[in-house]
Amino acid sequence: MGERVGLGKKVADHWDYLSVILLSLLLDILILYQPNGIARKALGLAFVLFFPGYVFITSLFPNRKELDNLERLALSFGLSIAIVPLIGLALNYTPWGIRLSPILVSLTVFNIVFSMVGIYRRERAFDPWIPRVGMGDIKRWLEWEESSGLDKALTVVLIVAILASIGTLGYVITHPKPGERFTEFYILGPRGKAADYPTDLRVGQNGTVVIGIANHEGRNVTYYVQIWLVNLTWDNRTNTTIIHDMYPMPGWFNITLPPVPVNIEGNWTPEFERNYTFSINKPGDWQVWFLLFKDKQPKLPPKPANGDYAGTAAEKLILEAVNGTVQSLKLNVHVRP
Repeated sequence: MGERVGLGKKVADHWDYLSVILLSLLLDILILYQPNGIARKALGLAFVLFFPGYVFITSLFPNRKELDNLERLALSFGLSIAIVPLIGLALNYTPWGIRLSPILVSLTVFNIVFSMVGIYRRERAFDPWIPRVGMGDIKRWLEWEESSGLDKALTVVLIVAILASIGTLGYVITHPKPGERFTEFYILGPRGKAADYPTDLRVGQNGTVVIGIANHEGRNVTYYVQIWLVNLTWDNRTNTTIIHDMYPMPGWFNITLPPVPVNIEGNWTPEFERNYTFSINKPGDWQVWFLLFKDKQPKLPPKPANGDYAGTAAEKLILEAVNGTVQSLKLNVHVRP
């Protein structure tokens, strides 16, 4: 019976350190299984803003008279804001880098190690500081009755400032500003790699590329892909692009894609890819242009009799692609007789 009482007293004397350890491990589990839950966000605030500074300052000053209660509270927040970036800076020089998993593991280990150090030092302190949670204990913990009017006013201002800071940071974290919205548009070689593009063909020989699209616009988007065979030159005297030939190539398509998040942690995976095989029936140096339009595509003028859109209003599409005002990709192809 005496051993149980003694064990219970030890647990009660170190409830704060044990709570930090358990809550840190709980956060790890929540991030693993419920990464978007409210509990994870609320606990994550304490994990970053309070736990590291608290276990550090209480293990450094285990005796009651070394710091008053308000100083311990303020230093817990202040040191947390200093410790977390320092851990991130140290991780930046390791193979793991500044990513979620290394930061989570590092802070968890930090909290556990300094909690154990704090328990060890508190056991050997001559007058250990142990936080209590009752209303009367809270009043004594804040030393409210013994404080002067000025101290009480400063205490209220500090508490309000801390709560306002926590509330503001919590709002920013739970209501993040939408990230940059964009669309990935790319072409790959026939093996699905950024290599071995069909840039040297014979007349009539087939070449194959992979067209890829990923929607990071935050909404469903219908994409229209146009493919043009173009022969153009740059006039240095007038600093203008001159389009000599412009033929639509077969294989135009449209696809509606849902938005997908940008994955910066795991391996990149495509959202939509399609093989595209083409051939060119005229020798020379050509450019195959892939134009991407969102939600609707521009109307084309009537098709010329010879199928060549050079000299029509359709030239504007290629000129805008050259200037970067239309999302586009270009493949230079030399065609031998």
